[in-house]
Amino acid sequence: MAQDRSYGNISPQTAALFVCDMQEKFKPAIKYFDEITVVTKRLIKGAYILDIPVIVTEQYPSGLGHTVGELELDVNKSVVFSKTKFSMVIPEVVQKLDELPEVKSIILVGIEAHVCIQQTALDLLAKGYDVHIVADAVSARSMMDRQFAYERLRQFGAIITTSESVLFQLLGDKNHPKFKEVQALVKTSAPVSGLVSNM
Repeated sequence: MAQDRSYGNISPQTAALFVCDMQEKFKPAIKYFDEITVVTKRLIKGAYILDIPVIVTEQYPSGLGHTVGELELDVNKSVVFSKTKFSMVIPEVVQKLDELPEVKSIILVGIEAHVCIQQTALDLLAKGYDVHIVADAVSARSMMDRQFAYERLRQFGAIITTSESVLFQLLGDKNHPKFKEVQALVKTSAPVSGLVSNM
């Protein structure tokens, strides 16, 4: 998918939200899992408000459980795919993206930064998508792994950003008809965690 350089600009008409492997069995192992769940939930709600496609994957769900209930996924507004590949870019997801030719930017959240997030981002970048990795909605078991994943991904053109930045960028204008609904999501700041010290 060839496209002109976007400088990180995104809009609801050209974005999709990817939620990577936010599953029950990962809860005890992932640093700040509860905090990134809160942030991911508000991004999902924002995507629903702005009619942005939400694509969710589950890594080996028969062994690792399903997506955590706290995210309150709406089955009518999200698609969920199981996978064994680490990257989210599996044939079913590629087919879904082919059905959404207007999508040029992927907002990526979930776990783990240095495995599934990194491999997904690299695969998407190789396909010509802009990739926005939401730092306050991505974690790992090891903060060192997370830090060096971000360094590598920046080198290849991924954008490391925050949930509030993404939501306001999607709105673009205070006069956006959904401004008040989205603003309500960010009235409470994202949870404070150790994630920011590991950038």
